[in-house]
Amino acid sequence: MSILAKSLKMAKFSKLLGHAIYFQNCYFLTNRRLASSAKSILKLSERGIWQDVFPSINNVELHKLLAVRQAIYTGFDPTAESLHIGNLLVLITLIRCSRAGHTPIALVGGATALVGDPSGKSTERPALEKDAVLRNIEGIRNNIKNIFRNHQELYWPKEKKLPELKIVNNEDWYTSQSIIDFLSDVGRYFRVGTMLGRHSVQSRLNSDQGISYTEFSYQVLQAYDWYHLYNKHGCRFQIGGSDQMGNIVSGHDLIKRKSGVEVFGLTLPLVTTESGDKLGKSAGNAIWLSENKTSSFEFYQFFIRTKDGDVEKLLKYFTFLPLEHIDEIMAKQKDKPESRTAQRKLAEHVTKLVHGEEGLKSAKRITEALYFSSVESLSQLSQNEIEQLSQNMPVVDIFFAPDMNLLELGMAAKCFASESDALRIMAAGGFYINGERETNPQLVATSRFILPSGITLLRTGTSHKNTATTANTNAAPGHMRSNELRTIILHVNMLKAFLFTPSQRVPISLKSFHTTSSHPIR
Repeated sequence: MSILAKSLKMAKFSKLLGHAIYFQNCYFLTNRRLASSAKSILKLSERGIWQDVFPSINNVELHKLLAVRQAIYTGFDPTAESLHIGNLLVLITLIRCSRAGHTPIALVGGATALVGDPSGKSTERPALEKDAVLRNIEGIRNNIKNIFRNHQELYWPKEKKLPELKIVNNEDWYTSQSIIDFLSDVGRYFRVGTMLGRHSVQSRLNSDQGISYTEFSYQVLQAYDWYHLYNKHGCRFQIGGSDQMGNIVSGHDLIKRKSGVEVFGLTLPLVTTESGDKLGKSAGNAIWLSENKTSSFEFYQFFIRTKDGDVEKLLKYFTFLPLEHIDEIMAKQKDKPESRTAQRKLAEHVTKLVHGEEGLKSAKRITEALYFSSVESLSQLSQNEIEQLSQNMPVVDIFFAPDMNLLELGMAAKCFASESDALRIMAAGGFYINGERETNPQLVATSRFILPSGITLLRTGTSHKNTATTANTNAAPGHMRSNELRTIILHVNMLKAFLFTPSQRVPISLKSFHTTSSHPIR
């Protein structure tokens, strides 16, 4: 080969080598960009989502692993037919992991639900029947699927594909194991002294209730769940509430001892209100994610009533809005607090995620109908929405006779304290049916007062404003002052009247009612 030919060959090789180095550099730059943006779920700390990382957030391997797709799991024990908003942060965080390109795994603990997790519990949970657990599993599966589907359809670009959600049941791998095999294979890796030192165990040992062996062994089962997911799916990440740290550490230690690999646990803060109460539990009633346990209307109203001191935190937790957008919302809220811009945005976003677009529309329609006397919204209520009214609103039975006049109708619906009050208020123009003023007490209440939805709106009061009014504690039992606003919804087909005011939910009987809750706002 001539010197010229050799030189040309070397030049060609150098050019190819240069291209190879260029593409290799591009590959590393791309991976570095993914690690610092989309794939790095650690940036969620900017939203206050991560409370702790175990073993350490400074672990070099942690950042390397998150630069590429990982399997990330969280677990839910089916102790009820539905998840509630206390589970919502971890579920939305699992969605955020999916948005970052990681594979989400939701574990439903069909086996561990029969054992019971002592974490955060002062007493042992009552034993669950197997049939109840099976029903609960189905309900929770539906919760998870619905929320992931709503997110993909409503909050994710259609042209982008998300990693497929995996839902697993730990009963599948426990039913095939004998207790002897499990203890000999897994139990040897646990030290009783360490298990006794877990906070969930210590708090129960120091109480009068103590702890059963069943609950004491729960941490072993949750640890093995992670080990199983590591072996089958390569899962090296677990996320959960801060009360799960002890169980997460147990899983980390088991995998490290049996397999020699490093795995990581990331915990989230427990969601509490400004006063320190668990979100949705301050009144003793959980806010559920299933429509048949908490309607989309109740769900929407719960978030509408969020206190100003809590709303920014919840926007960061529960919405996919950029932080800059949240800052803009809070600036508007600060300039005009009465607008409740932040609360409306929060309620709309979370209701749509949990109940879908139709669920949000329904919640807004019922809100307009009940709190703002919107005849148009009342006319559009579906049969299901009317049934929601009967489930959520206090009722009083009435008999809607064909020859009933407006005075009799108003008295039967308990709009007035007395007939003299009724006559005076009607004469003064303070009685409305479907938004129209009615002044003739002897006018017969005909079918023209019934809206297409089969209901009728009655309102008494000298004014109608979208601001809260206050019940008169000095009024006679069962009545408010005659000049205060009250709104009555009559579902004529059911012969029932629904009493509601823009300021109060008012449980009533034929004798009296007692005001109970804060004002709802659109």
